[in-house]
Amino acid sequence: MSKSIGRLSSKFLVDVLLWALAAPIAFMLRLPTEVWPQYIGAALLYTQLTLPVKGVLVYVFGLYRQIWRRVAVWDLFTLIKATGLATVLFASTLLIAFPLPDELVIPRSIPLLDGMLALLMLGGARFAWRLYFVWNASRRTGHSQRRVLIVTEGDAGVLLAESMRQFPQTLMNPVGLLDEDTSKHHMYFGGLPVFGGIEELPFVVTRHHINEVIIAMPSASGGTVRRVFELAHEAGVRCRIVPHAYEATNGFLSISEIRDVRIEDLLRREPARLDLGDIADYLNERIVMITGAGGSIGSELTRQVARFHPAAVLLIGRGENSLVEIQRELEYRFPDLKAPAIIVDIQNRGKLEHIFRTYRPHIVFNTAAHKHVPLMEANPDEAVLNNIGGIKNLVDLALAYNARHFVNISTDKAVNPTSVMGATKRVTELIVAQAGRKAPPDQVYVSVRFGNVLGSRGSVIPLFKQQIQMGGPVTVTHPNMTRYFMTIPEAVQLTLQAAAHGKSGEIYVLDMGEPVKIVDLARDMIRLSGLEPGVDIDIVYTGIRPGERLAEELLSFEEGVTATKHNKIFVANHQTTYDDETFDTALEKLFEAARAQDRAGIHAMLKTLVETYQPRDVMSGWEESCKPSLLMNQADTRL
Repeated sequence: MSKSIGRLSSKFLVDVLLWALAAPIAFMLRLPTEVWPQYIGAALLYTQLTLPVKGVLVYVFGLYRQIWRRVAVWDLFTLIKATGLATVLFASTLLIAFPLPDELVIPRSIPLLDGMLALLMLGGARFAWRLYFVWNASRRTGHSQRRVLIVTEGDAGVLLAESMRQFPQTLMNPVGLLDEDTSKHHMYFGGLPVFGGIEELPFVVTRHHINEVIIAMPSASGGTVRRVFELAHEAGVRCRIVPHAYEATNGFLSISEIRDVRIEDLLRREPARLDLGDIADYLNERIVMITGAGGSIGSELTRQVARFHPAAVLLIGRGENSLVEIQRELEYRFPDLKAPAIIVDIQNRGKLEHIFRTYRPHIVFNTAAHKHVPLMEANPDEAVLNNIGGIKNLVDLALAYNARHFVNISTDKAVNPTSVMGATKRVTELIVAQAGRKAPPDQVYVSVRFGNVLGSRGSVIPLFKQQIQMGGPVTVTHPNMTRYFMTIPEAVQLTLQAAAHGKSGEIYVLDMGEPVKIVDLARDMIRLSGLEPGVDIDIVYTGIRPGERLAEELLSFEEGVTATKHNKIFVANHQTTYDDETFDTALEKLFEAARAQDRAGIHAMLKTLVETYQPRDVMSGWEESCKPSLLMNQADTRL
């Protein structure tokens, strides 16, 4: 503490002294040499009169608190404000000053010169110290620094380079930039040469002995990121990236944000633009129930819901470890938020009713479901009782206890389903739509349908990572298999936005972009691991599994879409509806077949409820479908 006060006192005295010296130097610059002796008295008088004011300004503007070795443009602005105010004060005082003796006359240009010199001396001292600090640190670490090429757009690359210069201990030396803006080519930007566009990367790497390429292109498409990564890979240098949502503060870009390129960077899409006001309106000060809260979708949903200041978030799930993890995270990030974790199976209607009666949730998000396609083909009874029976419990209780919003997370596999899992999710859409027709005008019951989410639990991404770590092979079911992909945060953001649109009974379809070949995904992940497909890691085709198809659809043939006010959210049209009594009777028969583990009966009733259901390669025996090789060694392409 005493050392800190001592340093601040020393810096205060240095600033005041430098500013005080500006006054006599101003007189010397303003007047001819031969008349200097005549103005010594005037110079001393001006210096003495202005010194207290200068000291006060140094203190008020906090100039002595600036860290010289990291001085930035904003610090210069503070200096300009302080010296500018002093100039105005001193000049106005001279204009209205009482007459002084001839030997004490002060030229009226002195305050302006004094201010300019003060800015030069105070600012120069700071930037000189900063240059010394950078030079000295670079001298000590120069032999081990990596030569870095920054691929950029806008100002991001310059901000990143400035951070590298400020922190030479990171051992990164920015050599130059690549930018697609042709007006910058062969110019200097932020003190760095702009060598050209992205296609120049291999040449620049070789000519300038580059060790690493860093992508600082926050709004670039996945295709652009992919091109840079491939060129760096071909040139034999490491490639890293500043994430999509970087934050620049105080004119710098945090070096800690830099990370290795991930698969989501190569599949990057234009970021969703949310209407935060709409979302806040229905979440603020509300009690929110999230089922499957420990899962990949459910946990991200809790994080994003917590940002909108709900009264409480009920964490519902069966996995105690995952619930404890998300609860602890919420306690750390949102200490004032009430977030009880409740262990319950959504098939347990009795305990669910106790929860509804106790907490009276205003909003229910259902992410709890069995999602693995082959496993549900082997266990259709569990798929029906959990996916359909569980949501029927939730919907009935939400209606009974007047929940204002009910949001069901669905999947593209519900469209013209070929799997038990897909068929059960289509039935959940029908259940929610039926509830939407029954609900009062102030209640909203909707489903949100989207494709695969990158990195969700049990999906293809973690499986590929595991296979690559084990040395391969990476297993893909078919060379032409495609899927839609979206990051978990984007899927959750659009889900929250869709729920805010608020027309009960609708099915919202998210814009998933273009489908991606699973084999291309496998190749990308192998390269991201620093390996070469077919050389270091083999790709093996294992054949389409029960319930799978080559391509998923977001809409059935008869649906079509209607646009909403959000450019990435649509409403599915021409949804199939049933007479409530007929629908409820068919549901009960389906549950009876599931409880009896009647596979044929389950498929028959699913076909009755979902006319477009076309089972594919239904397996004849539970034992065959549960072989470890089938379930563990093949790429799963579930939601």
